[in-house]
Amino acid sequence: MPDSIAVPTGVQPISFDVHGVRGGSPGGARDDFETMIAQLAAATTPNVRAVAANPGDWGIDAFAGNLGGAITVWQSKYFMPATTKKHVQQVEDSLGNVLKAAVKNGHTIASWILCIPSSMDGPMTAWWDTWVKAKEKEHSLVIQLWDETALRKKLLSPEGDDVRRGFYETYAQAAPASVEQLRLVLEVEDDKAAALGSALFIRQMTEAGHVELDSAKTQFFNADLVAREIAHKDVPAEVAALSSADATLHGLWEMQFNECAAEDALRLLHTRVWRDVRNEHDKLPKSLRLELVHSWGLVHRLVDNRKAGWVKHWRQIAAEHSDG
Repeated sequence: MPDSIAVPTGVQPISFDVHGVRGGSPGGARDDFETMIAQLAAATTPNVRAVAANPGDWGIDAFAGNLGGAITVWQSKYFMPATTKKHVQQVEDSLGNVLKAAVKNGHTIASWILCIPSSMDGPMTAWWDTWVKAKEKEHSLVIQLWDETALRKKLLSPEGDDVRRGFYETYAQAAPASVEQLRLVLEVEDDKAAALGSALFIRQMTEAGHVELDSAKTQFFNADLVAREIAHKDVPAEVAALSSADATLHGLWEMQFNECAAEDALRLLHTRVWRDVRNEHDKLPKSLRLELVHSWGLVHRLVDNRKAGWVKHWRQIAAEHSDG
C-alpha cells in the first residue's frame, strides 16, 4: 500500500486513473499524464519547457535549463496500476535514449526524473535502487523518482494546487466560485513620500515634463511592497508569476517607446503605456491579486530598476542617477 497522504478537508482525493478516463485510450492516457507532468514541473521549477516531437522529442517530455548546456529532464511513464519488473526495459530505454540524444545534440543531463502514477512493487523497488546508484555513477548525473506518493505531495503543495485543480477536480461537482481577494492599496506616509522624491522613476517623470507625482509614488510604493513580499516568501510559482508580469509590462513599454520614437511623439509615451497597462491588467497572473494601481506601479519599478524610461535619453539619466 502506498504511504498515506493527509488531504485537507474539502479537497477531492487525487486519482491517477482519471488520465485513462479523460484520454479514452492507453495512448490518450499517456499523453494526458505527460501534459500534467510538464505543468507540474513548470509550477514547481522555474523555466520549464517541453520539446515537440519532430519527429522525435530527444527523449525529453519536459526540461529545465539550456539545451546548449546542462539540463534537468522529466520523463513520464503511465504505468498502472503498479510498476513492476516488466517495465524495466522501458525505464532503461528511456534513460538510454535521452543520454544518446544529449551526446548527439550537444547538451548534458544533470538530472533525470522518472514520473510514474503508481508505486513500484518489491522486486521493482530493489532493482530500481541498485540501478539508480550504478547509472548515477556511470553517467555523473542525479536520478530521481516522482511516483504516486511524491506526485500527490507536490500536487497538494501551494505550488501544485492549480495543476491539481485542473486535472483532478475536472469531474467534481462545481462549487460556488469564490472571489479572490485583491490586495489592499495603501497610502504612502509623508516621510516615505518625501524619500521617494529622489527616486529614479520620479526623476524620469520630471524629465518628461510631469508635474503632479503623488499618484505615481502611491503606485510605486504598493507595487514595491508586493515585489518585496514575493521575494521574501520565495515561493517559485509566485516568483514566476511576478517575473511574467514584469516581462509583459516591459514589452508594452518597449513597443510604445519604439513607436513613439519613430513618430517623434515621445510626449505621448506615458499616456499610451498607461492605456496599454489598463487593457492588459486583467490578463496578468491572477495569483498576484493585483489592483490596477499595482500594475501601474510595476511599470514604475521597471523604470526605477533602469529597464525603462519616459524620455529619449532615459539611459543617460539612469546612468547618471545616484541611488543615494
